[in-house]
Amino acid sequence: MKIPFSRNGSYFVISPIYFGDYERKALFVRTIRGGDEKSGAIFKINLVNDELVPQDYDVEFTPYFLRLVAKEGVLECCFSSDRTIRMKGNGLNLQLTALTGTYDYALACPDKTWEINSFKEKRRFRMIPIEGSVEVNAPFEVDKSKFIHIICRPKNSNESFETAITDYHITYEKDPSLENSFLECVKKVKDEFDNWKNKTLMVPESFQNGRETAAYITWSSIVKGEGLLSRPAMYMSKNWMTNIWSWDHCFNAMALTKLQPELAWDQFCIFFDSQDESGALPDFLNDQFALWNCCKPPIHGWTVKWMMERTDFITSEKLREIYNPLAKWTNWWFRFRDDDNDGIPQYNHGNDSGWDNSTVFSTGVPVETPDLAAFLIIQMDVLAKIAQMIGRVREAKDWKYRADETFNKMMEHFWTEEGFKACLSGSHQPISSQSLILYIPLILGERLSQSQRNVLINRLLHDNQFETEHGFATESVDSPFYRHDGYWRGPIWAPSTMLLIDGLKAIGEFKLARKTAEKYCKMANQAGMAENFNALTGEGLRDPAFTWTSSVFLILANELVEEHILN
Repeated sequence: MKIPFSRNGSYFVISPIYFGDYERKALFVRTIRGGDEKSGAIFKINLVNDELVPQDYDVEFTPYFLRLVAKEGVLECCFSSDRTIRMKGNGLNLQLTALTGTYDYALACPDKTWEINSFKEKRRFRMIPIEGSVEVNAPFEVDKSKFIHIICRPKNSNESFETAITDYHITYEKDPSLENSFLECVKKVKDEFDNWKNKTLMVPESFQNGRETAAYITWSSIVKGEGLLSRPAMYMSKNWMTNIWSWDHCFNAMALTKLQPELAWDQFCIFFDSQDESGALPDFLNDQFALWNCCKPPIHGWTVKWMMERTDFITSEKLREIYNPLAKWTNWWFRFRDDDNDGIPQYNHGNDSGWDNSTVFSTGVPVETPDLAAFLIIQMDVLAKIAQMIGRVREAKDWKYRADETFNKMMEHFWTEEGFKACLSGSHQPISSQSLILYIPLILGERLSQSQRNVLINRLLHDNQFETEHGFATESVDSPFYRHDGYWRGPIWAPSTMLLIDGLKAIGEFKLARKTAEKYCKMANQAGMAENFNALTGEGLRDPAFTWTSSVFLILANELVEEHILN
């Protein structure tokens, strides 16, 4: 089971845990509140007989229904609401073992339910018998329960049992969904997912399996806005990348733009809701924490431009909403990330670029790179357009001037006869690198001369071995630093593919852009929506259920449909 079982809006998940000392074959009830610094494991799930001997089981999984099938019986699971999991068993018993921490305890409540108070997760969980019984063994010792074992069983061996687990913070209030039958709950979630799928971008017939998977991953990875999350937020995954990062969210917004524009706008704006007074955006967010040690690249101007070209939802009112935050974000780079005052901002760490361990950072930091300059130039061009549209004519001229000035400095800094280079800030010592990041400036399109375009395409396709059967590797496969599972030193990623395809279109390389999109979609359709992919084999790597992979698959596959219609 590589894809977590959850539902839209919920912080609850049922899944294996693929890291740490957990049993890889076991399933756990988890909470993803608080982000990816912990597993969030609350209960380990065991199916047991009357003697409490664990039973092996197989997993059957749909977007709205989970079945654990053992030799002697079946456990069925569904979400009756975003805060309640229902579990119904027949022919066996359910054993839940709490993964406790300091001060955790179980408390019998007057209504014959049990409260599990998890200090570890900073939440409380209510065990609610619906049919059969819930038996809790939780001997209290000094200041906590020594352990917490929960057995859910039928009243009689030939009957079924049903229990519910509800998540709450301080005071328990009965979930209205408990009034519905198990089957009614399943149908309600099925209807919700089917409605989401109807609002998911269409793809070619050959990619329908990928569309189904991508639709489920994007739907189920959304959590409701709570705590630091001001809006509904699509997490990167509900496996272990349980945050949103401040460039990942852009690709998820893009995939929602055509058919769910309001939710798309929420995804795009959510980081600006947490923007620092200086203009900085946090590196990542979850409901409880924001990380400010790093940031992510300013692709937000490029993103809003892409969205504006595909929806009428972004009205003048919306543009006024985003103009000042986007301007502050742009100015932040020039004010706080240009230590040598040369007009070219820098990355202070690979994580700032999103390409964490790219070879452009192998010499040291801070580093000036052409992709960052390109993003800022496009962002200033977009700000000029927005300023013009909302009546700030003088500011529009200023942004256009700054964009042109930065482009000229970018060419002086980074352009060579062999293409773009990266360099150390201050000394401007060139950095030897065969990273695909040096080709991201193709997104500048018509700003590049034809001779520059020719040099970049020739080096991309011939002088360096980037192109493979599955797409473009993030490090040339001829590079001594290439690794098949080297994170940004080899694997194919969704964002690099999306940006590169957009750049190829911008310089008129439509056939190559289409071929690259087809390769990526075929790979994801076959290997699943993994965090990244082995560039030589197409095998999915790292987190196997990633939303920006799903979103980029849907965007590119949908464009293949539209191009076919137009042709």
